Order: sequence, then C-alpha cells, then structure tokens
Amino acid sequence: MSGLLLEHGPQTAAELAARLGISPAAVRRHLDALVATGRVEERQVRDAQRGRGRPARSFHLTDAGRSTFPHAYDDLALTALRYVAGVGGPDAVRAVAEQQLAGLERRASDAVERAVNAHPGEPVDRAQALAAALTAEGYAASASAISSGGQLCQHHCPVAHVAAEFPQLCEAETAVIGRLVGTHVQRLATIAHGDGICTTHIPGPLRTGNRSAPARPVRGERAAPASAPTSTSTTPTNDRERTPA
Repeated sequence: MSGLLLEHGPQTAAELAARLGISPAAVRRHLDALVATGRVEERQVRDAQRGRGRPARSFHLTDAGRSTFPHAYDDLALTALRYVAGVGGPDAVRAVAEQQLAGLERRASDAVERAVNAHPGEPVDRAQALAAALTAEGYAASASAISSGGQLCQHHCPVAHVAAEFPQLCEAETAVIGRLVGTHVQRLATIAHGDGICTTHIPGPLRTGNRSAPARPVRGERAAPASAPTSTSTTPTNDRERTPA
C-alpha cells in the first residue's frame, strides 16, 4: 500500500483498490492502520469532474511513511566527506564535523542549564542531564557513577558508518561532551569502531561551569586559554577513535 502511494502519488481508496484488485473496504482497513501509525494522512480533494457532492478523500505518504523506505544518506555523506578530505585534508573534515555538531551542542547546553536552574542550591549531575538531552537527539544515552567519576554511554550513533572512516566526527563529539560536562573526558569505546556502545569516561569531581574548557584539549581541539586541574583518574584509556579507519 505504501509502495503504491510512493510510486504513483496520492490516491483514493477506490484507485488503490483497482490497482490491487481487492475491495475498497479491505483497502480502507489497511489505510486506517497506516493513518493510525502516522505513515499516511487523509486529505479532502475537490475534483472538478466530480461536480457537486462530497469531496473525494485521497491518501498521502507522510514524512514518517517515506522514512520507512531505504535511503542512501550514509553513501552521500561519505562521498561528500571524501571530497572534502581530498580538497582540504583532515582539518577540513574536522571543521565540517564541528559545524555539524554546533547545533547539537547548543541544544544540549540549553537542556543542561534548564536542569541546573530547576534545582537551585542542589548538586545536579550534569552528566545525567546531558544523557537526557542526547537521548532526545536520538543517541539513547545514559549516565552512571563509577569509582573514578562517571560514564556516559550512547547506545546508538546516527553517524556510525561515516565515523568509522572519518574519526574526526568522534573527536569533535568528544570535545562537545567535555565542554558540556565541564571537564576533560576520555573515550573508552565507540560504535564506529565495532564496540557495542560509545562509552565516555568523565573523571570526578565535575566542575559546575557548563561551557568551561576541558583541562587538556582533545586531539584536534584548540587549547583553551584558561587552565584547569588535570584528573588523577587511573582509568585506562582507549584511543582507538583517533586511529584512522
């Protein structure tokens, strides 16, 4: 049903029934199910050839309905970044990654600030607030405390296939996380390199500043003018994200 709407555009139940060779009533049952899931919407359309009477009702694919069909976004992104890398080198790819994450950083920063402002005078876990903000962005994130600080886990990566070839995306994202929690952070695992989840170690205690610079800039990030105390955590590091694919 959705395939016919994609191929032939908006159609009435009668038109779909004629194409499928089944009764309009059966078509309506299928269409009602698609409308209920948000994949199809029903609209009234006046047809001059019908003359007077009740307008015809046609069915249209929604954006959600179109998203169920295969896309080639990863291929397009890879092609674009390969061209950028060929013309401008790794720094140009890094600039694209930072630009792509700028909007996410702004939205997540606002969400973290709202969480802090909602509990004045209370110790608010910024990593937990950031995890909620990232989940809203599609990262399925969670945060937990460990003996040496905390861990931020992202169970989904929207750009994993692209980041496997261009680690600058992971590096830029790590820098964003560090700025949002207010301390230098360290990536321990990434989905882009075959791990089950993206795991980021956050040494404690955390500072309260939302946009303060990391204690040490991660690779590819400009050093901040203000210095901050370094962590004494003994958690082992994993620099695989910095190894080109």
